[in-house]
Amino acid sequence: MKENNSDIRRTPVKTVSLKVHGMSCAVCASHVKKTLESGGAEDVSVNFATGDVTFQIDENTEKKLPQMFRQIEKLGYTVAQTDLPQPPPAFYRTYLFRFLFCACFTLPLLLHMVWPDSVWANPRLQFLLSLPVYLTGLISFGKPAVRSLLNRMPDMNVLILLGATAAYAYSLTGMILYGEQAHHYLFFESSASIVTLILLGRFIEEKVVEKTSSSIADLVRLQKTTARKILFNRKAEKIVIIDNSRLQAGDRVLINAGDQVPADGCIVWGEASVNEAMLTGESDAIHKRTGEALTGGALLESGTVKMRVTAVGRDTALAHIIELVKRAQNEKTAMQQLADRISAVFVPVVLLIAFATFFVWYLFMAVSPVNALMYGISVAVIACPCAMGLATPLALMVGMGRAAKNGILIKGMQPLEACTRIRQIAFDKTGTLTTGEPVITAFASLENREDELKSLAVALEKHSSHPVARCITKSWKDAVPVEMASVTEIRGKGISGRTADGAAIFIGAAHAMDGVSSLPGHSLYITRDRKPVGWIDLQEEVRPEAQEVIEQLKRMHIRPVIVSGDQEDKCRKVARKLGIETVYAGQTPEQKPAVLKELMRTAPTAMVGDGINDAPALATAHLGISLSDATRIAMQQADILLLDASLKRLPLALGLGKHTFVTIRENLFWAFIYNVIAIPVAACGFLTPTVAAASMALSDVFLLANSMRLKFKKVI
Repeated sequence: MKENNSDIRRTPVKTVSLKVHGMSCAVCASHVKKTLESGGAEDVSVNFATGDVTFQIDENTEKKLPQMFRQIEKLGYTVAQTDLPQPPPAFYRTYLFRFLFCACFTLPLLLHMVWPDSVWANPRLQFLLSLPVYLTGLISFGKPAVRSLLNRMPDMNVLILLGATAAYAYSLTGMILYGEQAHHYLFFESSASIVTLILLGRFIEEKVVEKTSSSIADLVRLQKTTARKILFNRKAEKIVIIDNSRLQAGDRVLINAGDQVPADGCIVWGEASVNEAMLTGESDAIHKRTGEALTGGALLESGTVKMRVTAVGRDTALAHIIELVKRAQNEKTAMQQLADRISAVFVPVVLLIAFATFFVWYLFMAVSPVNALMYGISVAVIACPCAMGLATPLALMVGMGRAAKNGILIKGMQPLEACTRIRQIAFDKTGTLTTGEPVITAFASLENREDELKSLAVALEKHSSHPVARCITKSWKDAVPVEMASVTEIRGKGISGRTADGAAIFIGAAHAMDGVSSLPGHSLYITRDRKPVGWIDLQEEVRPEAQEVIEQLKRMHIRPVIVSGDQEDKCRKVARKLGIETVYAGQTPEQKPAVLKELMRTAPTAMVGDGINDAPALATAHLGISLSDATRIAMQQADILLLDASLKRLPLALGLGKHTFVTIRENLFWAFIYNVIAIPVAACGFLTPTVAAASMALSDVFLLANSMRLKFKKVI
């Protein structure tokens, strides 16, 4: 039977990120999104405030990209397939210049309201003063408005152009027909005021985006620097200075005091004090030695090192963080998605209301055509889909920006929402509440062969990145490992392997020794062919910040819990020291999700962990939180990542997440309320076009002020 390929869903194979310049409101974003979706793109996300557009495509759709980009440009936007910052436009092309230019003509136009019998009331003078303003309006709003109409996708520019043109055309007609007696028909100042105030609003929006996205821009700037690449020849090393974008994995670079680390890498010579504040929010320098990793963008405060490059470009930690933050900023709440759907039909509906307002007042309310026209114009210019579109991006950019500057990476909208509900947090012990750097306090070989015990332990533990494994391999680095034929790490239990001569070796905690008699009370046991051959005792310190963090969480009415795979007595000891009452000890990776589900039934629960064995629990919890020195799988499963590898930012992360989400809801509420109230008020004839245009500009200012509070607001 022939396979029905039409029923097989195409799998996206590539994620495309680009910049689309020229979008001014949520309606513009809707047009770009529809254009891409009609071409076959999936999971399209458009942020009109920042111009960021991401979507997924398959192999067939990729061939259509040039055509899709041409369609977007036909709508009046510019597509830029690069993350490089765009050169600033000439000053005369900016909204600031256009606003100042128009204000110079609009202010004199308003003088006739103060001195009605003065020269400022002359119709010809008003016409001459308003003409440059109207022409500027045509340049700024006319072209995109006409394009949107031709593409049957009317946007905000149509409303602005309609209001300004109606007032201008009516005034021009009155001047021509009535000459010097036309003062009852002149509304040149209304037309000019609409254009001038909207240009002011656009300038404010531009500055809003610039301010709120400054933290991401700072991170992007850190990606661009120079590098001292080391070239080798037979006689000596040669240093050449190149752009870091030309580096490749495996290159060697020299980094001096005061230099910025050009890429991710590993120190192969020297030591230095490194400031990683751009990642962790911590201004204190960290001392780095040979063999330790450096992160691109960090600053060498003192010392000199040679580094082997391990990752460049999009593969670096900094690029990954920037991408995650951008992706998170583009996510939308259910309410924002509703706002976007409303924005898609907003302009046509407002146009209908504006025309209906004119005809109702003129035909049924017995008012003059002049007043009816002014009421209709007021409806057109006071409507503000921009406010609905800016509500979420503004709050996200400020909240995520503050989080990024404090070394907190929040991976999307769902974690933000979860932060508002969390009432208890489950902590892993080893590496989370404790330093994760245990020390060997005692060990013994039951066969009186300590060298062999060390060799067996190192042979297994060198295959693991667990803190215990790092401790053993570092402490016994002089031991000669036994040759192993195979090694398997068993999450939450230990490591098993088979030697070249066929002996089965295992190292792990007592609870993993099923069927093996062992001496109680020790941290780890080593067995050969299921028979104990020795034990190791480890001790680890509680993180210095853990006590304060636990007390702070309690003040936030969040209950701390320990869920650990370690022994009961060790977990209880840490719990007593930190004042934690509830402890689940001896939990395997398979058991931890079950414990989390039990806790989640009592209250919304977060999980904080750092190891491979914590990954299932992190994925299960309402909110997964991990540290930056955690295993890669733990970081991937986490919703929030604490980049300074400590717990002290945990309360701030929860507080910022909660207040960012609350601010989004407040912004959306006020954006909806503004339009729900403003349009009927204008339709009822209580506003002039000038006041309506000013109100529209101020609506964005209000959202900016509410969002900017997140920069300074006390969140914990």
